[in-house]
Amino acid sequence: MLLDDDPGTADLRGKVTQAWREFANALADTLPTLPAGGQLDLTLDPTASGTGDAAYSVYVSAVEDGRLLARAVGNASLPEGFRMNRSAIADMVALGWSPPGVEPGSGDQFGLTTAAAAGPPEAGQLATVLARTLRDVYGAPHPAFLVYLAYDADEEPLPVPPLGTARALPATGALPPPPVPDAGSDDPAHLREQVRTVIAAMQRTTPDQLTADADGDISIRAGTAMVFVKVRDNPPLVDVFSPVLTGIEPSEPLYGRLSELTNRMPVGRLYFTNETVWASVPVFGRQFQPAHLVLAVQVMTGLADELDDRLHGEFGGRRFFGEDDNPARHGESPGTGMYL
Repeated sequence: MLLDDDPGTADLRGKVTQAWREFANALADTLPTLPAGGQLDLTLDPTASGTGDAAYSVYVSAVEDGRLLARAVGNASLPEGFRMNRSAIADMVALGWSPPGVEPGSGDQFGLTTAAAAGPPEAGQLATVLARTLRDVYGAPHPAFLVYLAYDADEEPLPVPPLGTARALPATGALPPPPVPDAGSDDPAHLREQVRTVIAAMQRTTPDQLTADADGDISIRAGTAMVFVKVRDNPPLVDVFSPVLTGIEPSEPLYGRLSELTNRMPVGRLYFTNETVWASVPVFGRQFQPAHLVLAVQVMTGLADELDDRLHGEFGGRRFFGEDDNPARHGESPGTGMYL
């Protein structure tokens, strides 16, 4: 659910929370499968998160007696300006990490070792700690911003099942997404190629099989809603948008509702034009990051499908695939109101 506070407000936090839950559950299933000496690295992708040279990472290795040993980066390995403050360090300890140097062999890293062999309870608890560390302390906004790598005691790749929306590096042996062209070019055709490659990977198809109109806008059905992905040239931008409702008359209650909903959205916006309510989540095209587009599409497909039902109940109008919808007129007389 995206609208989890009350029936009249849209909130994307539920969607993000569910993604983290799925990531933690997949991680809990994977950790007990690590062989002795095997290791799984999890890192907040600095190119996607804007953290530059700061590599916020944790890793888990399996020891001979079946326990799991975890380590997390500490301030000694982080550049100035990206180091944790006292509050963040206290949060690490509260999650169960021992401060750097306390556990034998931890050096300048935080340490945590399970008390028993890694069965489901121990693996589940450790997976929760790792997810909360990456999300709450290191600041990963979504599992799609994480990359992971697994290898055995001989540093040979280990096959690892998907960890939610986190991205497997090719050396894990997991099926990687199709290669994305180099992000250094601002050529519009180059950006379109990148976008088509990412969307095709999400749809488990090839770029040639994507549904697109004459302008090259890619369409993705989401329940009763349709989501479009459009590449704009100047400035380079990828717009992930949806015509949530059509056949709507402008009114102050409508503008008030859209303003309220937009204020509650951590990303994106809702707006009204030409008798249509639109939802949009933009992604920068310059120095394009595939993880940002993946997150935008995931957010928009869930948001549009739920929001069109909610707003249709309040203001009438027509949903994209609402064949029986009528453009009923609700609320006060038309007017621009104070929210334009």
